[in-house]
Amino acid sequence: MTTMQDREKAFEAKFAMDQELRFKAEARRNKLVGYWAADLLGRDDRDAYAKEVIAADFEEVGHEDVVRKIKADFDAAGVAKSEDDIRAQMMELLAVAIEQLRA
Repeated sequence: MTTMQDREKAFEAKFAMDQELRFKAEARRNKLVGYWAADLLGRDDRDAYAKEVIAADFEEVGHEDVVRKIKADFDAAGVAKSEDDIRAQMMELLAVAIEQLRA
């Protein structure tokens, strides 16, 4: 195998690992966001609500489906949080999720 082929395989392997880490981090972030939202909603079934949030992320590409789900639940329950508040919490918890995966 040539050096270029070795480099190509290494880049492909790194890309695959990065994508897997990203998927796991986003799933963990969604779980943590679900816990945060469940607490604000006063729900006792935090795990069940977190699973709903994780499932909502598969509706479309990106995280806006999660924001919409949580915002709708907040509005229905009278929780005064904006979509920007939810996005900010998601960004904070993504950093936490990445740290948890690295540990």
